Amino acid sequence: MSRVAAFVLALISGVAIVSAAETPSPYVHEIEQWRAARVARLTAPDGWLSLIGLEWLHEGANRVGSAADNDIVLKAGPAHLGTVTLAANGATSIALAKGSGASVDGKPVDAAVLVDDMHVQDGAAPTTVRFGHANFYVIERDGRKALRVKDADAEARRDFAGIDYFPIDPSWRVEADWVPFDPPQDLQMGSVIGTIDTVKVPGKAVFRRDGHVFELLPYQEEPGGELFFVLADRTSGKETYGAARFLYAALPAGGVDKPGRVVLDFNKAYNPPCAFTPFATCPLAPPENRLDLAVTAGEKKYRGGQH
Repeated sequence: MSRVAAFVLALISGVAIVSAAETPSPYVHEIEQWRAARVARLTAPDGWLSLIGLEWLHEGANRVGSAADNDIVLKAGPAHLGTVTLAANGATSIALAKGSGASVDGKPVDAAVLVDDMHVQDGAAPTTVRFGHANFYVIERDGRKALRVKDADAEARRDFAGIDYFPIDPSWRVEADWVPFDPPQDLQMGSVIGTIDTVKVPGKAVFRRDGHVFELLPYQEEPGGELFFVLADRTSGKETYGAARFLYAALPAGGVDKPGRVVLDFNKAYNPPCAFTPFATCPLAPPENRLDLAVTAGEKKYRGGQH
């Protein structure tokens, strides 16, 4: 059994032992189950801990492989995997080297077009090139394209140190007032790689804590999707990851275009991928979402992080 599998089993077993011994409340049980599912996703063979590279493409031919004479040197795979070509119009394709043993979307082809993560349709995955226990696909950020490289045997996954949490505190499950914006407002979102994106904010969540009023601005990663908050607070850079934590919330009962209530469960505030790997492209908490409040709930800083 791998160390990751053993850790996840121990976590789930630990939850069961605590449940039998102390019979936690339904809410505590809900958070424990949410944490177990979160760890399972994070430590999955293709989860964020499997990232081993973020390799930016230049226009033209990019020779790819693990040998030092490639334009892009991978940390896994055959010495010469093939050539990824980025055309002037942004189209990306690959020609696999003979004998590479690689496949494209599970098919043993010689060449293929690579559809990046911003141009897939109907929720499909980007075109994936697999070689052994590793793979990559193309991502686009601010007009630039890169290979996102993953390896199920990545060191970060093998040596996962577990997640530390603040104690579960039901008082941090906050019911906020939802104030819709008509029309939606623009919000500038920076990222760890220096890009700035403009997202549409459908409204704001307003809540009270310690006698003060606070506001958070969410956006929706896809039409009709949950509200997504990128936030920071007084614990950021101290007890918690400095750049941001993430939090999802269900839509208000009447939809985002009508006043209502939104549940902000800060016990489910979690670290972005960048807390675990330097090869992610996470958004940063905008100034509007930097709370003058210590949110002592959710995930703490990752003790295994090196950045």
